Amino acid sequence: MAGSGEIFNTLFERLEKFIRTETIVGEPIQVGSITLVPIMSVSFGIGGGEGSGKDSKGNDGSGGGGGVGCKMTPNAMAVVKNDHLSIYPLTDRGSLEKIIEMVPELITKIEHFSGKKKAEKADTE
Repeated sequence: MAGSGEIFNTLFERLEKFIRTETIVGEPIQVGSITLVPIMSVSFGIGGGEGSGKDSKGNDGSGGGGGVGCKMTPNAMAVVKNDHLSIYPLTDRGSLEKIIEMVPELITKIEHFSGKKKAEKADTE
């Protein structure tokens, strides 16, 4: 049976492959002359354990396991316009409205992307 140290090492190795700088700072989105870069907040939890013992017939038994969970949330948006960088927290409704005012083409792009996804889904059904 793998020991708890081995279980945790495996879980952390898998988590390390998932959480990278690219996970926190998202792919830049180009809308006209404006670049939007999502900034993510990542949290995770990890747990594991193992045990051994005898059943009612005296047979030895053992087992172990572990798990990891991760949550990613958009936290802010970096906006580059005319060589000027602004950071807008997405937790504030006013900030989101400012981004939309700065980049009205963003709404059109989102609507186009949303319509494209709906069409792809309809084609597969």
